[in-house]
Amino acid sequence: MHRNGPVALLFHGLVVAFVLAPLVVVCLVAFTPENTLSIPTTNFSLRWFEAIFKHPDFVPSFYNSLWLATLAATISVLLAVPAALAIDRYQFPGRDALNGLFLSPLIIPHLVLGVAFLRLFALIGATGSFAWLVLSHVIIVTPYVMRLVMASFTGMDRSAEQAAMTLGASHMTVFRRITAPMILPGITGGWLLAFINSFDELTMSIFVTSPQTVTLPVRMYMYATESIDPMMAAVSALMIALTAGAMLVIDRAFGLDKILVGEK
Repeated sequence: MHRNGPVALLFHGLVVAFVLAPLVVVCLVAFTPENTLSIPTTNFSLRWFEAIFKHPDFVPSFYNSLWLATLAATISVLLAVPAALAIDRYQFPGRDALNGLFLSPLIIPHLVLGVAFLRLFALIGATGSFAWLVLSHVIIVTPYVMRLVMASFTGMDRSAEQAAMTLGASHMTVFRRITAPMILPGITGGWLLAFINSFDELTMSIFVTSPQTVTLPVRMYMYATESIDPMMAAVSALMIALTAGAMLVIDRAFGLDKILVGEK
């Protein structure tokens, strides 16, 4: 078995430290008792976390982001699973075009998508609608689900499906009893990535939100343009904790290596 040498381990450690250092600093600043962005040196305080829940705008924005990300991730799964199944299992005219259509939001800048959605919603009179905000998020997060679900279809063994069909099981029964459980890690990982990307989306959301549907990232951006205090660090620390908690739950339930890397 090949092992990394000390130079490779040192390089990997430096890369991990470089990636984690900003997150650690933000989390430390969130516990400062001061009124400025500073790392606490004498004592820690929860005053800025308490200030978040007392702020009249942050809590509603959090619930907007939570519902938005949940709906967008769920709808994207409902769209991506049958699309991935059709693209992987069948040959039909426009198959490659359909695949490219579902994956195209990955290569289009979110700034361009935001301007396009703003113009479209203004033309059809849907500006400020939460339903159309959900639709715009579905478009940008569906590719993440598609890629993982298609990878699950590509790597699965179809012998169990074929055996069930020879025994008289219908296509729906085979999918519900055999196929869906086998690709469940891919579906779960896709839903998780879609949820995280939708919850953290800022660039596109700025153009399509209204005062009633402001999401948490947009609210943080608006607050940061008006004042800079440790409350932003506290909100960021909560978002980091939420993401880390979700990843931990998925890791305990299915294993991140199996979902994201494809290891057995």
